[in-house]
Amino acid sequence: MQGRTAPLISFTPVDNSLSSLKNCQAYINTGMEIATNVALDLLETGCDTVDVESMEPVMLEYAAMDRDLNQYIHAAEEIVRKLKRDPPERVPDLLALVKERYSELQSKNAQADLKKNDRFVQFKEQLREMRRQMGVSQDETTEETFEDVDEEITVTQSQLNLICPITQVKMTNPVKNKVCGHTYQKDAIENMIQNSQLKKKKTRCPKIGCDHADIKIADLIPDIALKRAIDIQNKQKK
Repeated sequence: MQGRTAPLISFTPVDNSLSSLKNCQAYINTGMEIATNVALDLLETGCDTVDVESMEPVMLEYAAMDRDLNQYIHAAEEIVRKLKRDPPERVPDLLALVKERYSELQSKNAQADLKKNDRFVQFKEQLREMRRQMGVSQDETTEETFEDVDEEITVTQSQLNLICPITQVKMTNPVKNKVCGHTYQKDAIENMIQNSQLKKKKTRCPKIGCDHADIKIADLIPDIALKRAIDIQNKQKK
């Protein structure tokens, strides 16, 4: 008697759905970028600290959506990989399996984890830097942990110099390296990376003393707060 063959399962619809879900991440990123810009606009126009900080819950909501979306995608991809590796004897209830795995991932979530979201951390850094550049003190009612203070010192030190380490002139369109925290003129660092890629070499951070030896364009994010600070400084000189 021949062994029972596994049923043929087409994963094309699932792959298409996952692709659509991944596209949704762009909308979440856009929402977080808009919320960040609104907070910086409020700060720049001299609005009350309460108004500025009211954007924090908005950012956390976006961070929660980002986490939920990523976990659902992770659950679906994990189940699909398992089914492709070990085909079942009967066609499984894929949706039920994904929901079960998704629930397992969700059960390990903590509200505090949302504040570790990359874009939320960037949001807080940009507000701190904007306040520093404008000479605005932190709200006296805000309690900062030693970790927050250390992080602020690191951010301040990395943003203090407005001169691009590549061009040696004042930046006009700064981007920040998420890995080492250093900032460069956008077109200068991108050209540097592209030239290295043509030579099949890695790009070392041009900041003196930095040991980060593999900069990627994907690691570069707009330094909105520093850009605004540069613009404000330029206006004051006119």
